[in-house]
Amino acid sequence: MALNNSFRTTDRLPVVPAPVLDALAEAGSPFTLADAVPEPQDAPALRWGILGAGGIASVFATDVPARSSGRIVAVASRDHARAQAFADAHPDAGKGQPVRAHGSYEALVNDPDVDAVYIATPHNFHCEQALLALEAGKPVLVEKSFARNAAEARRVFDAARAANLFVMEAMWTRFLPGQVLLRALASSGALGELRYVRAEHFQSLLHVERLNRLDLAGGALLDLGVYSVSFVHSLLGAPTSVTAVGRLSEAGVDVDEVIAMAYPGACATAASGMAAASNTAAEVVGTRGRVILPTQFYRPSALQIVLGGGHDAQRYEWDATFDGGFQFQAAEVARCIAAGRTESETMPWGETLAVLETMDEARRRLGVAYPGE
Repeated sequence: MALNNSFRTTDRLPVVPAPVLDALAEAGSPFTLADAVPEPQDAPALRWGILGAGGIASVFATDVPARSSGRIVAVASRDHARAQAFADAHPDAGKGQPVRAHGSYEALVNDPDVDAVYIATPHNFHCEQALLALEAGKPVLVEKSFARNAAEARRVFDAARAANLFVMEAMWTRFLPGQVLLRALASSGALGELRYVRAEHFQSLLHVERLNRLDLAGGALLDLGVYSVSFVHSLLGAPTSVTAVGRLSEAGVDVDEVIAMAYPGACATAASGMAAASNTAAEVVGTRGRVILPTQFYRPSALQIVLGGGHDAQRYEWDATFDGGFQFQAAEVARCIAAGRTESETMPWGETLAVLETMDEARRRLGVAYPGE
């Protein structure tokens, strides 16, 4: 089926309940969905090259050309046949042009038709491949977890700074309508002072080979827990202290964990695991209200918003359902590059580093160390 390149994601978003908008305005932060969530089709056109030919790369190759102004021009794998199979499986990703298959990552980053590189390989390769792309003069979007640890992330950011090139962690959830509205409610004071944030992300993934390999930085934390930790950071910032408990496999990877974070006047928990599935729910509690994300907090389809307390509490639900998801982050990259920025205000380098520092401390407490650390 041919792609509908006139698909406009934001046109299909429902109206935010008027009392919620009123609460934001009364808090001094008037909110307009069209301004807060720019339409991805209106972003500058960007030609993407993809490093990696796995499942998450396939989602990117589907969402971005179908629902944003960008298109895919090339894909690379160390196995040329795999890259070609990926290109053949996404015939519409080039918007009328075939997707070029490369048998090496060096060939892709040096492809003159590639404007920006999306890195979608296992975590242990992210640092070296981001540096490879930057050395070739290409802006980079790096899948989360951005790197194995904060030290690797600093190397990438130092290189990007020296080259004056854009780099961003592909924390796509930060750009989704539901999370944008949630952050507006939290930062405006409409929920009062935040006291507690929780997020859980459990999936049944023990069968996935790479997640059971320590040499590939496997385990639940870098694949699933990064969503929970980043969610907490997006609302409360970096914690003053971090503790963690969890279970390790015989191979030494983390199977599941609960991370507790302390803040002045608040606390948070971020839980993740790959031995069983959960609703992946989250909740944000303030002194004047709270927000519940009952399922898939990282891609919320509904927000349950409670304003006030006791018998006077008013409850509203916003249906935040939309198609796709990766188009929003791709559009942000395109806008930033066009504006000459090296980092995104929504997902800045400092935020990526802070999240990795929290996860580094959690791993230290769990006893998880990757080869070469």
